[in-house]
Amino acid sequence: MNRKIKKLLTNQGGNYIFPFFWQHGEEEAVLREYMKVIDESNIKAVCVESRPHPDFCGPKWWADMDVILDEARKRGMKVWILDDSHFPTGYANGAMAEQPDELCRQSVSCRTYRCSGGETLCIGKEELFHPDPFQPTQIESYIGEKEPRHFDDDRLLRLFAVPFAAQADSGRGSAKSLAEKSIDLSGYITENGISWKVPEGIWKVYALHISRNLGYHRSYINMMDSASCRVLIDAVYEPHYAHYGEEFGKTIAGFFSDEPELGNGHLYATDVVFGKDMDFPWSAPLEDALKEALGVDYGIKLALLWEEDADPEEKAGIRYAYMDAITRLVKKSFSEQLGSWCREHGAEYIGHLIEDNNMHARTGSSLGHYFRGLSGQDMSGIDDIGGQVLPQGEDLNYDDGVFSKRIGEFYHYMLGKLGSSSAAIEPLKKGNSMCEIFGAYGWSEGVRLEKYLVDHFLVRGINHYVPHAFSPMAFPDPDCPPHFYAHGNNPQYRHFGCLMAYTNRVCELIAHGRHVAEIAVLYHGEGEWTGKCMFSHKPAHLLADAQMDYDLIPQDVFADRDGYKTVLEKGVLRVNTQEYRVLIVPYMEYVTQAFARAAGELEVMGIPVFFLEGYPAGLCDCADKEEEKKLLAGMHGCRLVKTEQLIPALKELDFADIFIQPADDRLRYYHYEQEDGSAVYLFVNEGTEGYRGRIAIGDPRRCYLYHAWENCLERADYDGSVLTVEVEPLKSLIAVFDKEGLTQEEEDAWLCRPVKADGEKLVFAGGWERSICRSIDYPDFKDGRKITLPDRLAEEKPEFSGFVRYENEFILSKGQMAEGGRIVLAVTDAWEGVELFVNKSSAGIQIAPPFLYDITGLCREGENEVMIEVATTLEREMAKVPDPIRPKPEPAALSGITGEVRLYYDLTMD
Repeated sequence: MNRKIKKLLTNQGGNYIFPFFWQHGEEEAVLREYMKVIDESNIKAVCVESRPHPDFCGPKWWADMDVILDEARKRGMKVWILDDSHFPTGYANGAMAEQPDELCRQSVSCRTYRCSGGETLCIGKEELFHPDPFQPTQIESYIGEKEPRHFDDDRLLRLFAVPFAAQADSGRGSAKSLAEKSIDLSGYITENGISWKVPEGIWKVYALHISRNLGYHRSYINMMDSASCRVLIDAVYEPHYAHYGEEFGKTIAGFFSDEPELGNGHLYATDVVFGKDMDFPWSAPLEDALKEALGVDYGIKLALLWEEDADPEEKAGIRYAYMDAITRLVKKSFSEQLGSWCREHGAEYIGHLIEDNNMHARTGSSLGHYFRGLSGQDMSGIDDIGGQVLPQGEDLNYDDGVFSKRIGEFYHYMLGKLGSSSAAIEPLKKGNSMCEIFGAYGWSEGVRLEKYLVDHFLVRGINHYVPHAFSPMAFPDPDCPPHFYAHGNNPQYRHFGCLMAYTNRVCELIAHGRHVAEIAVLYHGEGEWTGKCMFSHKPAHLLADAQMDYDLIPQDVFADRDGYKTVLEKGVLRVNTQEYRVLIVPYMEYVTQAFARAAGELEVMGIPVFFLEGYPAGLCDCADKEEEKKLLAGMHGCRLVKTEQLIPALKELDFADIFIQPADDRLRYYHYEQEDGSAVYLFVNEGTEGYRGRIAIGDPRRCYLYHAWENCLERADYDGSVLTVEVEPLKSLIAVFDKEGLTQEEEDAWLCRPVKADGEKLVFAGGWERSICRSIDYPDFKDGRKITLPDRLAEEKPEFSGFVRYENEFILSKGQMAEGGRIVLAVTDAWEGVELFVNKSSAGIQIAPPFLYDITGLCREGENEVMIEVATTLEREMAKVPDPIRPKPEPAALSGITGEVRLYYDLTMD
């Protein structure tokens, strides 16, 4: 039998969870208490976050870390360290305030003037040599730097004019470039500014400025400068190694970078794309790279970052050169430098950048390219906070400003796959992926939603989690709830611990092996930089809904074949551990020559390449027009399909790992091959109704079902080809395939019979008695009263949060206790976590309806006592606590048992 399953069944699985443990400078006893409650939540690691701490890397910080590390050693736990004192990573614990100007963050901006022949263009000295002042937004005024550092090295990069008629000459392949059409105005500059008599015609004048006085985080490192990024290492990493070097690679697992950014534009703006009136990132190494890539006229050519009315090919080439240089510098200067330092010191480096609504391929609050931005990390990383992924949120879109924009298709079809794809295709990551999860959903989020979120990312291949967060601050801490313990005030603390045990078990099964996906979807990043493009989540949406699994791959897998271990073989595209038989290309107006060359090769080698909606119009990095023409012709030998015809075209060529009947566009699956020759198929139902059907898998190995929540096995209804299944919403199903079956001894120990609400209905002796208590007072229940079900507690006590207890009795005859009979109790619905006690013995915790319990072993002949405890969220109690960022909606959470409680007896159930 699968050796990982055997480990799990004997409670020997590993730990894949390390929640944020926020530090505010609490007393030693509080820190020790919280390490204990985290450990008792079935979690064996923490990620210590310093953001609220008053003395990061000071005496109090080291004293607190001593306590945390001492508790970690005692408990066999690991410690990760979030690598900065302020959010996001890059503040370097304030060290940039003392650094020379040349290491600080820089931007390039563009101001334009329109003028006509006969006029005299006059620009004063102050205006000529400085960009427009940075105007903070409301959110930047609230959470940004209050007194940003001022710099005196603003400079004019280029000043030139272009005839306005040339702007209209924007057809593809125009004879002259922008630089050739321009007039350099630098010779007209005096110490007082510029006075230029405009020649005949209409002209557009461009003034490009370099400044350190733009942006909302001027006291942060420059991600495109190795020396600037080294400041973070010296300010944070080295002091931790000096204090705890002997613990690196032992108790200290490594460092976590949280949402590092390039920092141009405005905070959390999602429209940071070319053609907008904003600044873009700059650095001295970038300037050198652009000189090499674009030549001496690079300053003039950069105007096309802003100018839309220009030749598309020239615009694409310049924008690609700029973004290519930026993201390669980020990769080298930041991500790989920090990662190399960690590995040289025996630790690992992890984290994530901002992916929200496709920011992963943009500058501003992100790093310009998802794969390059995380290239130096030992795990891929993503995050899901603040209501990004939601049940039935696949097509839910809105745009209500900062923190309130949502592209449902991105979050449900691309976010998770970015993480799992990077983990699979990048050798350094060894299949390891991480998701920061749960944070800032508010107190309305409980274990029911958390179960949905965990399953959402598990079935997309994410195998490590950073729950957000354990906060030891005095309750209630208003900072981005929920908090999983809250000094005993969270009623769902124990239920959360059961969820973490479940999560660790499933992660064990989808780690240290290989994800099977025969379809690759090209990452749209370079396409968005250079022209019109289709987002990668468009085809991903169709594939997932048709149970055709996929990875996202960047064009870099073809440009850097050694780094990605990319090999093209007959019928197979190999990228690291992955084997793809088909490549899907969402429409991109421009692609790289490395990709274009590979596309032709793939088709010739029997690996179909499907271009959606159109072939690329050109190459963004090829100066040789004859070579470009040849490569474009090669791509025209590939297949062109309309988006809506993609799935039929793939099915015609048999590109599907499984087939389900009946069809259901909300059943998700993940196929993972283990190192020992076994496999798991994880199925998750993200719909609202139970799925009952047949899944054609065609695997000759023996099949069992593994129930990760209960940690037991069940015989599968599998005929060697087709698996018959039932998958309820909020409940996963795991099919385990192995060449070897179970021994009789193992079957006796580990096989369980499915629990079903079926058979003869039994009745309870009387009505239900309900009592309640706050979590902190548990188990001191009060306010007992008789009620009928479904309960209407939320209406009766609209401000109550805590535990709700329901008590009743039932009677069993001697015959009903006969061998082979089964007693099943079902709670059809409750909000949220349920624990059942029969005759004062716990039957366990469940968090997803229907709540089904086989209570046969806890029953006795005659009277039997039933006690059901339901743990609510804290939403209703916390509704009166102000939110410092946004107004709270009226509480919507239900309370207690909102369905029915049913009792079944079945003598024949198997």
